[in-house]
Amino acid sequence: MAATVDPLEARLLPSDSIRIGLVVPVSGVLGLMGPCAINCAVLAAEEINDRGGLLGRQVELVLVDGGRPAQVVGAEVGGLVRSGTVAAVAGAHASDVRVAVVAAIAGRVPFVYAPPYEGGGRAPGVYFLGETPERQLAPGIEWLIGTRRARRWYLLGNDYIWPRLVHASARMRVRAAGATVVGERFVRYGAAVNWLDRVADARPDAILLTLIGSDLIAFNRAYAASGLGAARLCGALEEHGLLGIGGDATGELYSSMGYFRGLPTSAGLDFAERYAARFGADAPMLNAHGHGCYEAVTMLAALCARAGSLAVPALDAVADGTRITSARGTLTLLDRQVRHPVHLGRADGLDFFLEKPFQ
Repeated sequence: MAATVDPLEARLLPSDSIRIGLVVPVSGVLGLMGPCAINCAVLAAEEINDRGGLLGRQVELVLVDGGRPAQVVGAEVGGLVRSGTVAAVAGAHASDVRVAVVAAIAGRVPFVYAPPYEGGGRAPGVYFLGETPERQLAPGIEWLIGTRRARRWYLLGNDYIWPRLVHASARMRVRAAGATVVGERFVRYGAAVNWLDRVADARPDAILLTLIGSDLIAFNRAYAASGLGAARLCGALEEHGLLGIGGDATGELYSSMGYFRGLPTSAGLDFAERYAARFGADAPMLNAHGHGCYEAVTMLAALCARAGSLAVPALDAVADGTRITSARGTLTLLDRQVRHPVHLGRADGLDFFLEKPFQ
């Protein structure tokens, strides 16, 4: 069984295990994603240990709260790496935290990053499992323009690297499809709801939301209550977020993600069964961000098994073609990234109806 320990205990307690730093938010605007993410990472580590571990040693997870300011998280992870406490890092958290972590570890240990991200960011030993804007959101934008006749778009996001680069891609995609961006704003955490009237004044047919966590929940709740009718396409809305909103019955709330817990595939159903068997029927609801931590820990193990080492040069040398099986199906690294279909989900009460997959 994989234990999770806090960083202080990890520094003080000797262990024969291979320790992986698990960077997930348990506080802040993204704190809601923590419980499921931790469970999914633990499930991955337990399955690895049941197969004999890594390099003949058991895997242990060291939890780092990725919901704090980026430089604080980066400094903590860097300290764990420099002290030899952790031999690898896996994470699902905001991109500004990822940038700080990559700088802090400086290629000394491998780092698998799970969520959708803005693209770029290449560095030795860094592997990406999530979708870039062109793969994640461009198909949904084009679908709404073509199917729902969404000609006027407003772009609203939190003020950090991921929303800014996603919006740059989205502006080009909207205009290339013959539609118009009628407004755009980046807002500090906690301020999204204050922009509801200004968004409404722009009279958009559709809103691209790159808000995250509690900001995304608060804005969508307020928007549905206002009676406004634009379609909303979200880049970070998953099942926990929809539950936090209280569900949505407008028929106009969409999310584009690589994984939804309702995927009607054998791989998706099998993963859901294993998760429920391990953590119980009342466990935190499966969602894309949580499931990404399962993939991140599993991909680290696959890379290590293929290279026979956790040394970054050895892992980079064998990274292309390394594959795992998750609830999404088979994922294969190519140029240290995964390219996999995304699904457009429409909120239907407290769950998502999957409109279609995009290749």
